[in-house]
Amino acid sequence: MSKHEIISLSGEDASEAVAEPGQAELFAPEETTAVERQNPELLPQEELDRLTDELIAAFKTVFDPEIPVDIYELGLIYRVDINDNREVVVDMTLTAPGCPVAGEMPGWVQNAVMGVRGVADCHVNLVFDPPWDSSKMSDEAKLQLNMF
Repeated sequence: MSKHEIISLSGEDASEAVAEPGQAELFAPEETTAVERQNPELLPQEELDRLTDELIAAFKTVFDPEIPVDIYELGLIYRVDINDNREVVVDMTLTAPGCPVAGEMPGWVQNAVMGVRGVADCHVNLVFDPPWDSSKMSDEAKLQLNMF
């Protein structure tokens, strides 16, 4: 079973490509082998692209209740992995470790991801390394918050 990293924000892999702060780097799956090309159960690139777009749209429906910007534009989503069984793992952070919704927000994200057509399962990991700061926000989020 192969695993595809489809979104990475400000994680260790962020140094591999240059991106605007707060914007996702989309990664294609690793080169396929002859065995993988013969296995029709593998996730096709077109389907991976669709899932990527729909997962981003799902993240944009979840808001930090104290900040009127969605978690994707805030840069709280650090990594999303999806395997060929359509199981999604999300690494995300919070604006502060003591965030009042720390116990609830991973569930909100999981519910949003499970609403994406074709996702079989989802697990959300709350991570604090690297710590979140405003440099992880997209320009859109900074504009919404008058931070320019």
